[in-house]
Amino acid sequence: MKRIADIDPDQMTAAQRAVHDVIASGPRKGVRGPLAVWLHRPEFAQHAQALGRYCRYETALPSRLSELAILTLARWWNSEYEWLAHKPLALEAGVDFEVVEAIRTRAQPSFVRRDEAVVHAFLEELHCDRKISDDLYMQAIEHLGEAGVIDLVGLAGYYTLISMTINVFRVTQPEGVLDELGV
Repeated sequence: MKRIADIDPDQMTAAQRAVHDVIASGPRKGVRGPLAVWLHRPEFAQHAQALGRYCRYETALPSRLSELAILTLARWWNSEYEWLAHKPLALEAGVDFEVVEAIRTRAQPSFVRRDEAVVHAFLEELHCDRKISDDLYMQAIEHLGEAGVIDLVGLAGYYTLISMTINVFRVTQPEGVLDELGV
């Protein structure tokens, strides 16, 4: 059961309304999920949504790699809401279904594209070891460039925040949508 209710738009403060309107009028086209939780703290929501907009829409990473990274993080955090929101986006962006399914089942994906293998390995190592080896760092630089590696680390931090918000406040997917992660 969700731990914090969405704010009724008629009950929003001026600060909440301002942030709500910025989010709703942008590329997300609505305020839902973790963003609705953050709206309870409009100052936090304002900064977090701006970081999220950058991480989602403006990084040096192509959407295929961003969406792969988001799915990897959603699986790592068992974040059902995030998984269900981004799985279709990852498939649409060109991530192979077999890769998505392997991540979902916690199997080692068989990557055709080397840049995808590097992104997945980077995020797995970062979460397991809390650092990146020199060899993997150099591979990431080779395949993503310095800007891409910086943006990947930023994306990992942002989607970890998203996943923690989802898990702590028990943000659930819409009614009737089945869980896929088996959490």
